[in-house]
Amino acid sequence: METSEARLKRMAMRSWRRGTKEMDLVLGPYADTELAAMTLAELDAYDALLAENDQDLMAWMLGQKPAPAHHAPLVAVLRTYAATRLRAG
Repeated sequence: METSEARLKRMAMRSWRRGTKEMDLVLGPYADTELAAMTLAELDAYDALLAENDQDLMAWMLGQKPAPAHHAPLVAVLRTYAATRLRAG
């Protein structure tokens, strides 16, 4: 069974090593700042999102395609996070 610490490390690594630099730059910083404070349900939702392919994630993030209902709330959070980060940077 995976420990909580191992799960957080795995999820952080998956966030930074997606396969496309664009998704690395969205998910990596989000994981760095948010993972440790997430509830178990939030971690489960984020883990499920990490299982999706980058092409779909990118289309959802850019608003080119609607995210599936089960991912839509988290995608909205990620879009807001990324937009805020871009404005601040």
